[in-house]
Amino acid sequence: MKLFLVYPLAALFEIAGCFAFWAWWRLEKSPLWLLPGMVSLALFAWLLTLVPTDAAGRVFAAYGGVYVAASLLWLWIVEGTTPDRWDFIGGTVVLVGAAIILFGPRG
Repeated sequence: MKLFLVYPLAALFEIAGCFAFWAWWRLEKSPLWLLPGMVSLALFAWLLTLVPTDAAGRVFAAYGGVYVAASLLWLWIVEGTTPDRWDFIGGTVVLVGAAIILFGPRG
């Protein structure tokens, strides 16, 4: 699976899984929301194992930037709150950081 597909899919599954727990606890939705939430979180974890690197910590660190940017998209698309300029600036900074971690020269 292509790297540029793995990270966004992992972010979608992680955010959806966490949102299911949020909906149950904070929005007082049915506990049945927890079942797809747990499946979604398991898919998230599995997807990160597909990133082609020997160091799990590097995968997780780079993923953090993608997660922040995806969370801002979730805020905008799902929750209907438009990110402000500071959200966009912060999202850009973390994506640049993630790219440096992933693609920086090693050795």
